[in-house]
Amino acid sequence: MAAAAADRSRDCVDPNSGFCRKTKIFQSLRPPTPLPPADEPLSLAHYATSLLRTSPTVTDLSSASFVIDAATGEVLTYAAFLRQTRSLSLALKRLYPSLSPNDVAFILCPASVHTPVLYFALMTLGVAVSPSNPLSSESELAHQIQLTKPKIAFATSQTAPKLPSPLHFPTILIDSPQFLSLLTESTIPPAAEPSALGPSQSDTAAILYSSGTTGKVKGVRLSHRNMIALTSGFYHNRHQHDPAQPDPHPVALMTVPLFHVFGFFMLVKAIAIGETLVLMQRFDFEGMLRAVEKYRVTYMPVSPPLIVAMVKLDLTNKYDLSSLSVLGCGGAPLGKDVAEKFKEKFPNVDIIQGYGLTESGGGGTRMMDAEEMKNYGSAGRISENLEAKVVDPETGEALGPGQRGELWLRGPVIMKGYIGNDQATAETLDAEGWLKTGDLGYINSQGYLYIVDRLKELIKYKAYQVPPAELEALLQSNPKIADAAVIPYPDDDAGQIPMAFIVRKPGSHLTEAEVMDFVAKQVAPYKKIRRVAFVNSIPKSPAGKILRRELVQLAVSGPASKL
Repeated sequence: MAAAAADRSRDCVDPNSGFCRKTKIFQSLRPPTPLPPADEPLSLAHYATSLLRTSPTVTDLSSASFVIDAATGEVLTYAAFLRQTRSLSLALKRLYPSLSPNDVAFILCPASVHTPVLYFALMTLGVAVSPSNPLSSESELAHQIQLTKPKIAFATSQTAPKLPSPLHFPTILIDSPQFLSLLTESTIPPAAEPSALGPSQSDTAAILYSSGTTGKVKGVRLSHRNMIALTSGFYHNRHQHDPAQPDPHPVALMTVPLFHVFGFFMLVKAIAIGETLVLMQRFDFEGMLRAVEKYRVTYMPVSPPLIVAMVKLDLTNKYDLSSLSVLGCGGAPLGKDVAEKFKEKFPNVDIIQGYGLTESGGGGTRMMDAEEMKNYGSAGRISENLEAKVVDPETGEALGPGQRGELWLRGPVIMKGYIGNDQATAETLDAEGWLKTGDLGYINSQGYLYIVDRLKELIKYKAYQVPPAELEALLQSNPKIADAAVIPYPDDDAGQIPMAFIVRKPGSHLTEAEVMDFVAKQVAPYKKIRRVAFVNSIPKSPAGKILRRELVQLAVSGPASKL
């Protein structure tokens, strides 16, 4: 129905912004990419590996490296990955014949060469993968297991003790001899193999957890269809722009974890296109630089704080980073000043900014070419097969180009809902399929999205709304500041005031007064920083999002300097 409505409104679409004044909807300016018929049984695993076999990026599966473990140097070729995925899916079906589509497998494993095999073997069977952060607390894990009600779990000998007990389902340790033997399963007759097509596309492929920056995490149900639509867009646009075999071969360093939506999708995309992935079991900045040099990394997904660190830290001068050509930046708005300073230091590296949520499989908007990359501060244009609205949060009215409101998205990548939380699902997805993102932003006259901040994180100073991200970008431009975060601090007179948490650059003796004065000279009076605290680090999610809840709790329980 949404597609038909979009077709009827094409004649009113502005070719520059994509906005239709009749429907008040922004259409994607990208050409649509092909999708398999929705009623065709097909798993994400089968779809991605079918694209791999036709991708010009890989000509010899037996010799092409798929995954490299940066910590151990272990390498998994594409041929070995396909062989092990088939073996593991057959073995799991033999050992646990009751496993069925939409059953859930809870996964608590650090990144390794076995992780992609495990994900794809389970999805081949139609079992939904639900990976969690191995650093999660026992109470967080208990909450996630209560939500997802898994039928089986996978862990390591180190992470398994964190699982709540007693468990009412089997647990397999992926660093055990038993699991390794399942990767070479060869005793299953062909008749027992999983279907060549697999589950329904509407079945759940993955349950990924929202970042929980404003409350308890929610389990996001993403269907095979959701992820197939996202993968199709990246695959067809990649080969449409460059149909030849790329030179050099694309090598991506996974700076984001595989349990996060960005890492999960990067894994799927790498398989579909035939890229090489370098995995980091645990991120550290210098380890990242060493991996870029050693494995000649060409691409990295990053968050804005990582770009700030690359600009400010001298460590980057110790390593050969000449192979780097592209950074994919998301998770938060990237300030124009930081982007320009990065370009000065790394003139041969492009920054492709994008926007997405766990609830959209990581898709939403992105940049595509050199011309689009010049729009610093933007998150790019609406992705193929998607449409957007910008809605006034007070009146519910759909707004036009250049007007600020809450961003809504609709299309085949949008989640099925939150598992075990019908109320949150109803609050986030409306009856027409629109996802209310909770992000405040606008789309300009050229169709570029600009995210201002999270709607719920705006600081309410008297009658004004202050976006923390704007002040953070300003603070991060100060050469004496290594990192910064801004939060609302309760105030009897103003309601809330902007408070800054500052990480000084090594050797800096920056004072509270200097921080406040630096900002005050560049903003309207109501945006001034009125409280400051110095800390050793800013708490962040695995994707680099600032955990403001933790800072708010710290602020109200500890002293800070007040002006």
